[in-house]
Amino acid sequence: MQISIILATYNWPQALNIILNQLAVQLVQYPNVELIIADDGSTTKTAEVIAKYQQIISRCKHIWHPDNGFQKSIILNKAVAAANGEYLIFLDGDCIPFPDYLSQHIKLIEAGYFVAGNRVLLSKPFTEQVLNNKNLVTDIFTWGNIKWMLAKFSKKVNKISAAIRLKGGKWRYSRRHNWKYPKGCNFAMFKEDFLAVNGFDEEFCGWGHEDADLFVRLLHNGIKIKDGRFAIPVLHLWHKHEDRNNEAENSKRLLQRVNDPEFKQAVLGVKQWLPS
Repeated sequence: MQISIILATYNWPQALNIILNQLAVQLVQYPNVELIIADDGSTTKTAEVIAKYQQIISRCKHIWHPDNGFQKSIILNKAVAAANGEYLIFLDGDCIPFPDYLSQHIKLIEAGYFVAGNRVLLSKPFTEQVLNNKNLVTDIFTWGNIKWMLAKFSKKVNKISAAIRLKGGKWRYSRRHNWKYPKGCNFAMFKEDFLAVNGFDEEFCGWGHEDADLFVRLLHNGIKIKDGRFAIPVLHLWHKHEDRNNEAENSKRLLQRVNDPEFKQAVLGVKQWLPS
């Protein structure tokens, strides 16, 4: 199966460099996986980081459009339209994947489901340490339970579950209808399921709820949620919040769709960007 990792980024080359460094090692093992970087209008500094890794990662595309405010839905749709994969893994540019991220995602693939990953929130001071010390990321991946507990106790991280790996079971389906559970920073699905609901809805302007809207429409279309906890965590770097001026309007639109099970298709979605 061909797989596409869709990595969203915007003007954070320092974080992007760490993320690409982690993905590059994993992608060497999977020639059937490509990387699509969905760039929501970053400057040339981001392009320089990407160009460096395109020399290392053989299948790496940079999809960019001009900066016109928060247009994540649009750039992600454009990235999917350029993707060759039958399966899509979505990752945000503020999330560092663990060394087994890709292999664990592949194990979770199941028809009729999209996979909801989880995240470990890093504090502001610890995020600064991680960004300024490339060896610290590698060290975190080797932490045992005691170090994770100490990090939680010292408020460097918000949870200690990242080091735990559990196989599948009925519990992975316990939240299969809970649209509030998945996070837009780390999830995966079949491309045909994404296209069937017309991808992200670009009516969601500015920050807020474009990911939940996608999840709701997938559920309306019969695609359920598979819980990816204890398999595909990511380290979520602290950063300032985006401008949330449109959050209330986006929330109202989302709740209307939650209550309308017949609403399955994005009004303005990915189909406009697909090759003719």
